[in-house]
Amino acid sequence: MSSPAAGSPTLRTHRLRAVAASTVGTTIEWYDFFLYGTAAALVFPDLFFPGSSPYAGLLLSFGTQAVGFAARPVGAIIFGHFGDRIGRKRTLVATLMLMGIATFLMGLLPTHAAIGAAAPILLTVLRLLQGIGVGGEWGGSVLLSMEWGSQRRRGFTASWPQVGVPVGLLLSTGMVKLMSGVTSDVQFESWGWRVPFLISIVLVGIGLYVRLRVLESPAFSQVKRENAVVRLPILQVLKEQPREVITSALIRMSEQAPFYIFVTFVLTYGTDHLGLSRDSLLNDTLVAAAIGLFSVPFFGFLSDLIGRRLMYGIGIVCLALYAFPYFGLLNTKVAGLVLLAIVLSLVFHDMQYGPQAALIAETFGTGIRYSGAGLGYQLASVIAGGPAPLIATAILASTGSSTWISVYLVGCCVVAFIALLFMPRRPRGTAPTRFDEAVERHVIEEVPAKVSGT
Repeated sequence: MSSPAAGSPTLRTHRLRAVAASTVGTTIEWYDFFLYGTAAALVFPDLFFPGSSPYAGLLLSFGTQAVGFAARPVGAIIFGHFGDRIGRKRTLVATLMLMGIATFLMGLLPTHAAIGAAAPILLTVLRLLQGIGVGGEWGGSVLLSMEWGSQRRRGFTASWPQVGVPVGLLLSTGMVKLMSGVTSDVQFESWGWRVPFLISIVLVGIGLYVRLRVLESPAFSQVKRENAVVRLPILQVLKEQPREVITSALIRMSEQAPFYIFVTFVLTYGTDHLGLSRDSLLNDTLVAAAIGLFSVPFFGFLSDLIGRRLMYGIGIVCLALYAFPYFGLLNTKVAGLVLLAIVLSLVFHDMQYGPQAALIAETFGTGIRYSGAGLGYQLASVIAGGPAPLIATAILASTGSSTWISVYLVGCCVVAFIALLFMPRRPRGTAPTRFDEAVERHVIEEVPAKVSGT
């Protein structure tokens, strides 16, 4: 009997389901995560840290945001273990529920005026749970999509879960803008900010429905059939591939640190330092996020043509060159130039973010890939994403200028470029045609098993 055609409708259907499940889930996770960042910049300083000076309150607010980043490697370790032991699909259901429940409870949280010091403590605990959830989410989403996709188009396929970032940013910023527009300033600080958090529970229900319909990753199913499941994957990856973990984290210095300055710190810098309208900045962020819906998969696709390392390196160089012009455009306070600054900042970010998922995930073996890729990716949260708004705020408070923030961004790019050069290369795997045939056989074997409940 001849092997099934690699492009058969059955295979295409399950590939599309895997991509949809990954992208929808990451969209919801990032909606929740970005929502916190926007609130941390706009309302949390007054509601949860009153009595502080403006900069001190902002630093405390961004400090609780950083807790979520610090928790992300913990989530990568916990859920990476289960993702490599019991499978990508079931683990992703757990991460989605954890993230969604934590975000919903934030919308119900009393402020400092109601319960005093307990309010910021509870806020920090929920942010911790958010961080653990999103820390376990990324690796599984990328792997579910990439391991279902064709080997020829792994950069493009793995970029779709990354699209969850601009979609999540678009939705969260849009919801905050909507509530800000339909309420007065007093109403927004009183109850309007809560609505986007509470609505997230509806999105979680949608995400669960989509994820429960997808089959397990073919690559992980093959590991199970061969009885090759690793007992302690996180320990094995640290023993066998420590260099891959470290370089995976460091290459993100040029992507993640700038990103949280571009989408979070810019709201504070624009409103408090430049006197720009909050609504106009949110509008500009919405435009930039909408462009990301196309630019992220485009650069993932381009990495399949020219190579992931080359595409990523071009993105690093472009962002380094843009660090000073970015603030120069913002400082003009001219509406069109401010929009240009924000849009270009995310395009240069997307040059790296599109190919990044496949670049990191391909570095690790299948049996330890969830743990290795997830840990390397999320360690960047501790050294890049979490500290970035704090560092930028502290620099601005001490110097009153953006110059050293730009220097900081250039430094991040230098570190990332060196790490990219030292990142190990893995040998090519199965030929694309044989890989597609193996995935097709997986579909034929798994669908009857799923229907019969075995």
